[in-house]
Amino acid sequence: MSLLRLRAALAGTARLRGAGIPWSVLRNYSSASAKERARRNGICERTELLEVLKARVKQLQAGSSPELGLSKVELGDAEQQEPLQQALAAGPQQDPAPRARQESPAWPRGWVEKMKKEMQQRQLKVEQRLSIAAPEPAPESQGEAKPKSKAKAKKTKAKKSQKTPKAEVAAAWSQSPASSQSACSHLEPRAAAAKKATKVQRPQQGLKDKDSNQFKVLQQTIQSSLECFLFLQQPEEAERLLLLYHNSPAKRRFLDINCYNIVMQSWARKGHLHRIQCLLSMLESVGLQPNLDSYAAVLECMGRTLVSPKTVRRYVQQLRTDGFHVDELFQKCLFEDDGKEKVLKVIRIVQPNYQLPPPPEPEICKSSLLQDFYSRDKAVSYPKLEFSVEELQERFQQQLELELNNTVTIQSVEASKPLTPQATQARALLASLRGQWQDSVLQALQHSKRQMSKFKKASGHNLLYPYLCLLPEEEYVSIMLQILSSLSPQGVSLVVLARELGSKVYDRYITLRKLRSRQLEKVQEIYGDYIHLLAKDGQPKEYLPREYWEKLVAEAGFGPSLNLKECSWPFMVQMRLGMHLLELLVQATKVPRNILNPRLEPKLVPLLYHIYSFQSSWQVGLLKPHPAFSQLLAEAAETELTFNSSAIPMLCPPVPWTSPRFGAFLLNDTRLMRFVDGAAQHQQLLERCPPADLHPVLDALNQLGNCAWRINRPVLDIIVSIFNARGDEKLDIPPPLSEAPRPPAAPGSPSALSKSQKQELLLCKKKAAEMHSLRMDALYKLSIANHLRDKVFWFPHNMDFRGRTYPCPPYFNHLGNDVTRAILLFAEGRPLGPKGLDWLKIHLINLTGLKKKNSLQERLDYANEIMEDILDSADRPLTGRKWWMTTDEPWQALACCMEIAKASRSPDPAAYISHFPVHQDGSCNGLQHYAALGRDLIGAISVNLMPCSVPQDVYSAVAQQVEEFRRKDARQGVKIAQVLQGFISRKVVKQTVMTVVYGVTRYGGRLQMEKRLKEIDEFPEEYLWEASHYLVKQVFNGIKEMFSATRDIQNWLTESAKLIAQSGQTVEWVTPLGLPIVQPYYRSKSTVLNCGMQHLSVKNSSGDQKPNTVKQKNAFPPNFIHSLDSTHMMLTALHCLRQGLTFVSVHDCYWTHALTVDVMNQICRQQFVALHSERILQDLSEFMLEKYCSPGRETRAQWQKKLTEQLSSVPKTGRTQGRNCQAQEQFGDKGEFNLEEVMNSTYFFS
Repeated sequence: MSLLRLRAALAGTARLRGAGIPWSVLRNYSSASAKERARRNGICERTELLEVLKARVKQLQAGSSPELGLSKVELGDAEQQEPLQQALAAGPQQDPAPRARQESPAWPRGWVEKMKKEMQQRQLKVEQRLSIAAPEPAPESQGEAKPKSKAKAKKTKAKKSQKTPKAEVAAAWSQSPASSQSACSHLEPRAAAAKKATKVQRPQQGLKDKDSNQFKVLQQTIQSSLECFLFLQQPEEAERLLLLYHNSPAKRRFLDINCYNIVMQSWARKGHLHRIQCLLSMLESVGLQPNLDSYAAVLECMGRTLVSPKTVRRYVQQLRTDGFHVDELFQKCLFEDDGKEKVLKVIRIVQPNYQLPPPPEPEICKSSLLQDFYSRDKAVSYPKLEFSVEELQERFQQQLELELNNTVTIQSVEASKPLTPQATQARALLASLRGQWQDSVLQALQHSKRQMSKFKKASGHNLLYPYLCLLPEEEYVSIMLQILSSLSPQGVSLVVLARELGSKVYDRYITLRKLRSRQLEKVQEIYGDYIHLLAKDGQPKEYLPREYWEKLVAEAGFGPSLNLKECSWPFMVQMRLGMHLLELLVQATKVPRNILNPRLEPKLVPLLYHIYSFQSSWQVGLLKPHPAFSQLLAEAAETELTFNSSAIPMLCPPVPWTSPRFGAFLLNDTRLMRFVDGAAQHQQLLERCPPADLHPVLDALNQLGNCAWRINRPVLDIIVSIFNARGDEKLDIPPPLSEAPRPPAAPGSPSALSKSQKQELLLCKKKAAEMHSLRMDALYKLSIANHLRDKVFWFPHNMDFRGRTYPCPPYFNHLGNDVTRAILLFAEGRPLGPKGLDWLKIHLINLTGLKKKNSLQERLDYANEIMEDILDSADRPLTGRKWWMTTDEPWQALACCMEIAKASRSPDPAAYISHFPVHQDGSCNGLQHYAALGRDLIGAISVNLMPCSVPQDVYSAVAQQVEEFRRKDARQGVKIAQVLQGFISRKVVKQTVMTVVYGVTRYGGRLQMEKRLKEIDEFPEEYLWEASHYLVKQVFNGIKEMFSATRDIQNWLTESAKLIAQSGQTVEWVTPLGLPIVQPYYRSKSTVLNCGMQHLSVKNSSGDQKPNTVKQKNAFPPNFIHSLDSTHMMLTALHCLRQGLTFVSVHDCYWTHALTVDVMNQICRQQFVALHSERILQDLSEFMLEKYCSPGRETRAQWQKKLTEQLSSVPKTGRTQGRNCQAQEQFGDKGEFNLEEVMNSTYFFS
């Protein structure tokens, strides 16, 4: 009832202002019902009222605004106006005047309070949107507004009624002159009101903004633009941009000392000391203090011009006065080109005998897990490669040439197909078109830059213009045209293409910057000495790669720094640049309509079309090539593929990781830790970490990256032959698009298709898109492998935020599928030794998946029994009995068959030199870590932490436990338990058991169970939901029985993460190796980029946003276990290095030569025991208590007390809780798992 009276009270306002309400509020839905329109009108009316109240509150907050005269606008009759007047007359901290029950109930107290909250929330959102572009602070006092009579208001209204709708809108939203505030100011648009509010609150808002992501992004954008002008050697433009912000009090807050330093550096390279002195005066005027980089720029400038000793002495003295030391210039500043020499030259003017400070003593990692590893007393020589210094130097030059070119063009494996006349004609046509496109795109780029240059002169600055001047124009054109050949016929997301183009320009800019700064010369010099550590004829021995590289850098002394100053572009800048280049490409590329059909009119049509499609519930913009162009590409069957140089494995050993910003490729920019676009919290965490704490992680990555590889050519040739002969889906070789199912023939128009035909058409399109994606992925992998068939190569590694390691080249590496793993061999060969051939045979049986429950000896006996099939597979893979095709991993099995055949036929199998990698895989590795953490005896047995004669299968054990529960319930008459008789198997429960360690919920587990039950034809469909619900409950109960402490630990981790996230913080921890980790799950906000072609909504995950509580909570247990898993792998890698083993890993699957499997197994077990002998959970608890609960503070918030209690209650481990089980009978009543038993467990990794 009160809502109806409110609508009546506001009817007049709605009539007057209906046309002026912003479009986001009022939309004209012609199809809406009367009831719906009435509902929306009510919303609009309430919105108006909120705006009125908002303006009123802000006026009263300003403290100097007069009372408003409501007579200016007719709100209805006087009786209806009274409640509004009373509500508006109340101040922001004053309740409306009390009224009797019989008075109008349109404004109850709760409603007003609710509206106040809504106003505050909306105001906050608007202020956040406008915070960057907000104007200068408003003056404290404003002129008073004079009340106007009702008669005048009515007269004004009558005049307004004669105006056109547009004029009426303009009049309704008109504002008073600056000298006085109109009585109608409460009718301003929301944005204007918010701007005024922002003006009043600017000083306070500015302080808040400095911690916001928006503030940081804009600050980073300014710095990257200044860096562009520095690179372009345009100090005048850099200073002009700086002054654009410096001269505006509202914009000045976005400038920090780094912005001024960049401009100083620009002038320093020109030797203009007076310009730098002006900048120093500007610094002083805004209250900023020069830092070391400021003084480095001043002294470098003096080194490039003639200055008096008195001037030098004055600046050196000022440097000391500000608390710095001359030595710090050379210890902490990063120099480019000859900057260091120039600074040293100037210092020696006033200190002739000054010498560079000696390099600091190298820090040693203090981790208790690696005391022996880093002990100089136990240092051993670093394993040598089978290459001389001269050979490695030659390989370095080859890799350097690739990275300087930035792209690599290779022959496709489809090149072996015979060339048809049709393909020849299509290729000639494509070449002609590409020549035309190159010219037209170049002209479009030049025209765009001219337009931007004009705008820049008129308004002062254009954001994208400097980014379009960094490379030669031809390089921009080449980068744009590269994407045409890889476009899917179904189209590619605009966001993906924009990101790709922006990042390609950035990568090329970084390469050119390294060249100009002479950093490349320094890398060449140091790498030439570094390879002596790796070469077989090199002298240095007792150094790790990181240690030796750091030693060489310290000894080099002069020259540029190997680390560039931070110059990364904000993600949004890269996206804007990419979108601009895409728009130019779409605008400039045309194709004749009759290109494939001469009967059509020879009219030019766009080559690329911008369309929309739906992915899930999201509307996505796609760029789709013209069908004629896709057909032309298919007919041309081009034999060349172009990749970024970073997508190809390296032809020389990688540069060792020495810091979070330096390592891997020679020139290509690579980060130590992978993270999503726009997220910087991981990098910041790594850079704050003490360098010595990162040494184990860096050394492990260097060890993995220094493993040399080569191609298994016989297996590659067989795969390529099947790939070019229409593929084979059973063998995981994708067929070509020509084998895709054909859509139903159209009867005339798409609208004439039946529902089933439309469904079939959609399925055909989906299948074609999937086939194209899989085919291209296989083509890339096989073509890269074929390109490397006669070469030795390396995979540089980095890691994700949990510490899990990955090769940097994305397409072809040993983390790939069965096909890619089968064509990889170690470049280094080692003799099989006495047990090597047996390990090859056991490895083969492991790949078949046939004898998982049998002992190693039984697997070896089975391999000997089927030796005839093994040799037949090796000799006649495509024409024989094809036994290898029946295995779980057919291509790896075939490669192993060939290796066994060669070894067994050699005169002395023990002396046979094998390059084949043998795998040892963890047994449900996540549960192994949980069982070790909780000292769970039964769980330890189930996942093979305890010695057993045959491997234990945790999935079968859980299935058996669930079956026992089912039998018990069936005897008690539970209907669903009776229905499930005979349907509970290992396969049904496996996925849920496997994913329990990764935080699967009961809901997710029920869906998994339902999917497995659906695959059983005999199971009655009507019981699917009830059965899956019952089974997931019993599986969780079974795991709880077997892993008593596991669920306690998981619950403790989950609840701790929940409380941390609810307090507004992200979950952080440090691995036992010292790697800092932060979970990157935030309530992502979408930033809209207003581009010409389409507004892009780009999700942004940044550290200043609120954490996503659900993701933080659910992801912590699996991420924590993953971090332990990666720690175990790194420990194993480092100790295998000390033993001289070749070692690589695919997460919890470890690879080495057949000769060294036994040694690796021993190391693997030793390091698992050492890791879990640490106080892992206790250390985690202490770290989190210190970080989140501030133990030193006397007063704590309620959430801190609750979190303190939670973190302090570390789960107790090692108790069976009185369960009756075979384990207690076998191993005693104590029931606590003895960690040392892992050393004797054959099937822990097998």
